[in-house]
This record gives sequence, C-alpha cells and structure tokens, in this order.
Amino acid sequence: MDFEPVIGLEVHAQLATHSKIFCRCSTEFGKEPNHNTCPVCLGLPGALPVINRRAVEFAVMLGLATNCEIRLDSQFARKNYFYPDLPKSYQISQFDRPLCEHGWVDIEVKGETKRIGITRIHMEEDAGKLIHEGEDPNASYVDLNRAGIPLVEIVSEPDIRTSEEAKAYMEKIHSIVTYLEICNGDMEKGNLRCDANVSIRPNDKAPFGTRTETKNLNSFRHVQACIDYEIGRQIDVTLDGGKIIQQTRLWDANKKQSKAMRDKEDSHDYRYFPCPDLPVVDIDQNLIISLREKLPELPDDKKARFQEDYSLGHYDASVLVVSKEMANYFEETVKNGATAKTASNWITGDLSRFLNETKTSITESKVTPERLTGLIKLIEDGTISGKIAKSVFETMFETGKEALEIVENQGLKQVSDETQLREICDEIVRASPSQVQEYKAGKQKVFGFFVGQAMKQTKGQANPQVINQILKELLS
Repeated sequence: MDFEPVIGLEVHAQLATHSKIFCRCSTEFGKEPNHNTCPVCLGLPGALPVINRRAVEFAVMLGLATNCEIRLDSQFARKNYFYPDLPKSYQISQFDRPLCEHGWVDIEVKGETKRIGITRIHMEEDAGKLIHEGEDPNASYVDLNRAGIPLVEIVSEPDIRTSEEAKAYMEKIHSIVTYLEICNGDMEKGNLRCDANVSIRPNDKAPFGTRTETKNLNSFRHVQACIDYEIGRQIDVTLDGGKIIQQTRLWDANKKQSKAMRDKEDSHDYRYFPCPDLPVVDIDQNLIISLREKLPELPDDKKARFQEDYSLGHYDASVLVVSKEMANYFEETVKNGATAKTASNWITGDLSRFLNETKTSITESKVTPERLTGLIKLIEDGTISGKIAKSVFETMFETGKEALEIVENQGLKQVSDETQLREICDEIVRASPSQVQEYKAGKQKVFGFFVGQAMKQTKGQANPQVINQILKELLS
C-alpha cells in the first residue's frame, strides 16, 4: 500500500543582533555558563522586558524576502509551559498576531520548481540550555546564556511531500537568512535549526493523518534522514494495525533513529494570552519601504542574473548562489579577468572539494579570487596544462602561494616546442610497430596509447594540442 507523506517545517533562526531581544545582555557565543545574563533574561520578579528594535527590523526584512504580508500591529504573548531552561516558566512569543504571514519560497528538486507556502514568521525569545556533563552524572546543569536571544520561527504550510523537498526548503531558508545577514546560519551552534512535522495519508485526497514533531534538527543531512525514518516508522505502525500518536520526538543522529519524548501539545495547552509587559509592536509603512529598499540581491535573483550576464547553465548558477560568499568569490574571480565558465568549473569543482575536505569556509581559503585568476590565465596562455594545473592548485590551497611562483620553482611550464616534441613522438612511433599497425587497421582508441606515452616521457608537461597534431601527422 502506498502512502503520501505530508511534511511541514518549523525553522528557528537566531537573529544576529549584538544584544538579546528584551534586554542589553550580549549574544556572544562561547562565554562561561550564565555569564551573559541579567534580571530580565533570568526572569527575576519585577524585571521588565524592552523590545530590541533591530530584531524587529531583521524579522521584517525576512518577511519581505519571503513574500510575506507584514502585520502593522503585531503582539507578543506568553506561551506557558515548564521546562528547567525556561527561567520564567513561560516564553515570550507571538500567537494570533504574528509579525509576518502568508508568504512563500520556491525550491528546486530534480529539475522541477515547487512553491512552498509560509504560514507565518513570528518573533520569540530562545530558551536556555541544559548540560548533562559534570561532576554528578545524575545532575543536569542549566546555562542561561542563550535565554533571551532573539529568534524568528518560520512556519511552513504542509506543502512538502518528500525528504528531498524538506532538505531543499531548509537550504533555501538558510541561504535567504545568510544573504540578508540577519543570521549567521551556523547550524552546529544551533543558530539555525528546525522541527519537522510529519504525517502520512493513503492518498492525496484523504484528510491529513496524525502528525509527529521531531525537535531540534541542526543539519540538512539530519533533516532528510530524520524525515525518511519517520515516514518509514509511521508506515510500519499503520500496516501493523497500530495507531500513530501525536507526540514530540528526538532524533539520535548516531543511531539514525528517533525516540518519543512526550505527547505533543496543542496550542490551547500553552494557555497563550497577550504579554502584559510589552506593548503592541506598531510598524510604520515608511519603515517597511525603507527596509525593502535595503534588501540585497537574493539567491533566486542572483541566479537569474548569473545565467543572463555570464551565460552560465542553470546548474552552475544554482550551485554558485547557494552561499553569498561563494557568489561573491565567483564575481571577484571574473572581474579579475577569468572567463566565467572556467571560473565556475574551478570553484564548484576543485575548490569546493578541498573546502569540504578541510572544513574550510571560502572566505578563509588561501586561494583568493586573484590567485585563482592567475592560475586560470596560466592554463589559457599555454604556460601549464590542465593536468598540471590540478597539482598546482593543490599546492596553492595548502600554501597560499601564487600559481606562477609554484610553476617556476617546480619547473612545471608546459613544453610547446614543436621540434622537441616531434623528436619524442617520432621515437615513440618507431618503438611501437604493433600499435601503429592496430591504429592503421582502424582501432582509433590506440591513439590514446601514443598520447599517454608522450605525456609520460615529458612528465605531463607536453602541450596536448601540439602532441595530438604531431602524432596524427606521423600516423597518417
């Protein structure tokens, strides 16, 4: 029996403000536990919150970038529940009057574009953090440095049908918030994470099934793996005659499976009511106009421009705009004189591979756009071959040296002298009578043998075009 998955994601993004959402405490990561705290974020009696204007502006920018309607009179509410890392025993969030509503983003999966609706984007404060490492193995330690850091929660419509679509949607949200520079997007630090709501139904006409929510997924890979697991689990339970329970689950990345944490609450369980300590957030239309004008070129627009201005294919442009830093690196390389297609090939190929292997960001790469342009020019003017360029690039990545310096120090310049190469080719042809006979008998693949021998004798430094031309003359 086939089932249709129904998936919605709730993405939480920490806003990159210098201070918390309701107080002046620093949002700096990595401080000693409970260092960045004050009476407001500790929830002490009599301490009153004051909204961070910059956080509101960041949230409005995100709403504009995701085609949302901006509410001019949004309101904060108290979301009541007890948890050890929530100092007040309620969270200041938004409920029936969120800041942004009714938006959408487009994603691409397997060459097809799909629009995913966004129900709402609301603001809230982050909770603290429980630490289960310390002298007492039976104790939980509470660090409230994170409590009060401003969050936006981006709630999608249940429009997602596969784990691949969920991963693509998460990647799109990541690219938007990092392009806007309202969130640094570091998922390992929890700056961007999501909760996955999953249910199944017999067909696309049936009502939605009972959903589960798997919390705090902090990588694209985990989002996809978790959803695949949950779809399979729900199908197995259903086929075995069981009943899906609405519950909150936790993902174990090591075991690649989730486990139930608690029954899933509905909104009425949180007893929302307007926060009496905070006024309605009045947004002026002039502010919206001003923030819209400040929006940077976003990934989809940049991709279209790259295809138009640089004659790049859809795939190349899509890869280059995944991150703002990579897109900027590409444009710098082209501005320095490299051809667009060649620059794209090196950036999406060798450079990306080395960055991934060494877990280095492109802004930290020792191969700057200027140095990559220098390497490309050496290939284009015939100084080195494409094969030699691969090894030169590796040395550049490790040392940060200029391509020309490496080529000269290691004697890697391409040999293009026709007289010298003709002597080498003539010797190879005379020493290989059986291969010559095979080639003249119509076995064209044997030609590669002669080219290989010539490259071997010149240690890969022979100009391939010259070698090919000479060999064809000698074998004709």
